Amino acid sequence: MGSSIQNEILGMAWLQRLIGSLLMLCGLDINSQIGGSVLFFLYDTIKIMLLLGFLILIISYIQSFFPPERSKKLLGRFSGLGARIIAALLGTVLVVNEKVVSAGKVLKSKEILKVMK
Repeated sequence: MGSSIQNEILGMAWLQRLIGSLLMLCGLDINSQIGGSVLFFLYDTIKIMLLLGFLILIISYIQSFFPPERSKKLLGRFSGLGARIIAALLGTVLVVNEKVVSAGKVLKSKEILKVMK
């Protein structure tokens, strides 16, 4: 049961079968080199887009619980590398020694203005 769920849902075997069926309906042999290449390209492109969309949905949902005030309060407890890691995980802008750090990268003054908007 567990391997079935892993292969079908998480492994997206259903998507590969669906794309393979659609390509065969179009008259493309998926066992040939060109057919296999097209199948691989379409399957991986769709799979990556689905996974990225799901990841963005989950991250946006988590970030909705952390308004800027709550992030500042949480980051006030940490300093140094730990604060930078937590800021990167929260997707927030962190001020370290009067330099603005966004996801671990020190920003220049023009970039700071863009971030603050």
